[in-house]
Amino acid sequence: MIDLHYWATPNGHKIAIFLEESSLPYRIVPVNISKNEQFEPEFLKISPNNRIPAIVDPEPADGGEPISLFESGAILLYLADKAGKLIPADGRGQVEVHQWLFWQVGGLGPMAGQQNHFRRAAPEQIPYAIERYTAETTRLYGVLNRRLADRPFLAGDDYSIADVATYPWAAAYNILNQDIDQFPHVERWLDTIAVRPATKRAYAIAKEMNPNAPQPPAPRTALQA
Repeated sequence: MIDLHYWATPNGHKIAIFLEESSLPYRIVPVNISKNEQFEPEFLKISPNNRIPAIVDPEPADGGEPISLFESGAILLYLADKAGKLIPADGRGQVEVHQWLFWQVGGLGPMAGQQNHFRRAAPEQIPYAIERYTAETTRLYGVLNRRLADRPFLAGDDYSIADVATYPWAAAYNILNQDIDQFPHVERWLDTIAVRPATKRAYAIAKEMNPNAPQPPAPRTALQA
């Protein structure tokens, strides 16, 4: 059984969503970052960058010692290979998934995270920082919108770990000062993922763990029905 060292953040949600999609057996090991538990020596043994999420797999494919991983993108790649799910079997398909996975971990996540920090957590308001990171987040939503204009998911026809990685950050558009009406293809994609049973279960886990953790906005099509 995989141990998921987790807290209810967008990066944490990624791994919970995948594990719910894959049906790999797992258990959650809470790491309350509001109490600085990510700096505990035991956690640092598996996540030396003192960030969640991290996993420990006691039954790796080679049958050897348990494998521990940190960094959400690396974890998703490992789990997709282990489960044989949410990543194409062919090389060209994998290239599509990989580039959009790394787009998220190197772009959308950091830029959105910095924007949220300077808007809500910084000890003083710094207009330049807020404007810079908001503009870059908006640009990245535009990239995502163009990508999704002619395909249902980021890598093409099939849902993949690229979508799993990107969804929790893109779904926070109301927190990130993004007008979702400007990104109709992103909204359609968000609504599609939001109603997947695995997504619902993952966010229910997050709410149970931290009732104050933001939840994705409900699909607007559901509100209008």
